Amino acid sequence: MALLYTDTTLVPSKLELVAEWLPKQPWFTGDPAKISRVSGYRVDDPEGEVGIDGLLVSAGEDKVYHVPLTYRGAPLEGGEAHLVGTMEHGVLGTRWVTEGAGDPVYRAVIAQVIAQGGSGGEELVHQPDGSAVAREIEMPLHGSGEPGAQVPELWAAEVSLDGGVSVASTGLVTLRVAHVPSAAAAGVAAGSAGAAGTLTATWPGQDAPVVIATLG
Repeated sequence: MALLYTDTTLVPSKLELVAEWLPKQPWFTGDPAKISRVSGYRVDDPEGEVGIDGLLVSAGEDKVYHVPLTYRGAPLEGGEAHLVGTMEHGVLGTRWVTEGAGDPVYRAVIAQVIAQGGSGGEELVHQPDGSAVAREIEMPLHGSGEPGAQVPELWAAEVSLDGGVSVASTGLVTLRVAHVPSAAAAGVAAGSAGAAGTLTATWPGQDAPVVIATLG
């Protein structure tokens, strides 16, 4: 369960950080000046150490871009190639932000959500009086697996890019994360004919579930 501090500062904002990073990605084809937030989700790190979420943004096109992110209080060892940037949080201090597929905690959590039929994490909004209020989930996730199913190990995966899909593979199991769900979903599905499962999402204006990741 994530505790969100809406009454503090975040410099740069998540959207500002993504707007700086996104145009540098080979799968981005939009207008950098028109990047705007569409929706987002959160999932929980069982250890409570790493913040994990995903943003959906648009950029003057019909497609949306999926940018999964992790937030740490120190740099991810060996994660320089996947670093999105840093931000200053008014309560938590400096946060190192990493593209999700490049962070082993993101891979482990998403693999569990898919394999065990999980969903996105609940969000609590911190109030000035110290209390916390639950916030409605705007981008529900659904893993296709079953509770109690075995979760494959992805900690030591090699991460590469295949078009608009980040591919994290150990040689025994592969997690594929679609960055352009409207265009890359077919590629994700085609590359995972033997997939153990899928992660689908809906968001405002998109009522039919869309595949944003597969595991197989």
